[in-house]
Amino acid sequence: MSWSVGILLLLLTIVAMEAVAYGAHRWIMHGPGWFLHKSHHRKRNGPFEANDLYALIFAIPSILLLYGGMNLDWGTWAIWVGAGIAAYGAIYFGFHDVIVHRRTRHRYVPRSVYMKRIVQAHRLHHATETKDGSVSFGFIWAPRPEGLKAELARRGHGGLRAPSTRTTPEA
Repeated sequence: MSWSVGILLLLLTIVAMEAVAYGAHRWIMHGPGWFLHKSHHRKRNGPFEANDLYALIFAIPSILLLYGGMNLDWGTWAIWVGAGIAAYGAIYFGFHDVIVHRRTRHRYVPRSVYMKRIVQAHRLHHATETKDGSVSFGFIWAPRPEGLKAELARRGHGGLRAPSTRTTPEA
């Protein structure tokens, strides 16, 4: 397989992973997998939460494809797809854990329209504390905040997080 075809396959895998992540977030994490994911919708105590196990679970296909492509003669396609899944995981970590949830110290402030939209959409997702009623399940693509706010209002206030009583702005 040529490098150009391999890179195209890697990029297509990253795009496809957004659809996979959306589905997993909406129908697994906010469904039968809520027992792990609910920790992410609550205040975290310490550096880790049960939801972090999903990173390990979602790394398994990438590891298997990389191993199979490199050691089991599955073909170079498996290496490129495995690398695409890993790349999506790195992008997810950067957007979600670093920028949105600030799980590492940094000074980055989202200023672009795109980055502000990602952060706001995910914060609207966290407006709920229950597995039902959430909006915006994607990670690198997010619907317009106005539409998400309208959807939350349409659904009423079931499962919505209580208003914050904090007097300092959120970092």
